[in-house]
Amino acid sequence: MRDVHPSTYHRHQRGIVGLVLLIDVVTAATLVGLWYFCLARYNRRRGIRALHWVESACSRHGQIAEARWIGASRLEARLRFAAHWVANARVTIRLLPRPLPVQWLLSRWHKQKETITFEADLDYAPSIRLEVLRHRWLTQSNKKLKAKSGNWMISRPGPVVLTTRTEWREELPPIVNTLMTSRGHSLLSVRLRPESPHLAATIDLDDLSNEAAAASFLGVLRDLAAGASASRQ
Repeated sequence: MRDVHPSTYHRHQRGIVGLVLLIDVVTAATLVGLWYFCLARYNRRRGIRALHWVESACSRHGQIAEARWIGASRLEARLRFAAHWVANARVTIRLLPRPLPVQWLLSRWHKQKETITFEADLDYAPSIRLEVLRHRWLTQSNKKLKAKSGNWMISRPGPVVLTTRTEWREELPPIVNTLMTSRGHSLLSVRLRPESPHLAATIDLDDLSNEAAAASFLGVLRDLAAGASASRQ
């Protein structure tokens, strides 16, 4: 049996280790690429489906003028309406960064939501500056409460409005009343301001599950726009 020189043996071992590492790197890159392709495709289908619902809901009054993707998790579109109740309208759909595993895990950890935001300028710029943020505080489930409550009396209060304004201006009640309706209940945030864009409203993308929900969303926006413009006239 012929002896193998130590240097030759080590070179052979290093070659095997290098080949194994190369296979691991190629496999990992292939898996990451496959993950990105599949999840980016899923995001695109989800974003386009939501945009289609918005376009179908406003088909009689407007249409999508232009749409573009910014990365794999944000879709922006400009809307053109026949009736001039708004101008420079645009929709932004923000999805979870599923194609990027680390960012996706962080977004899940922080419980980020997928949202759709509508922004536009009104015929009359609002004379007020209003920002409404909706928060929900959830306690234990009713079953757990009933088991521990004993003689407790549980009540279900209506919406609570916290405001930083020292005076309640006349133009605020119609806008706030719109937000308190069943249609406006799903809005996550609303912003009115004199600068462009005058109106911005955000809704959870899961609440925009069909054309009827999209039509209801646009209906609330029309009510808000009408109330803000009427207060300026």
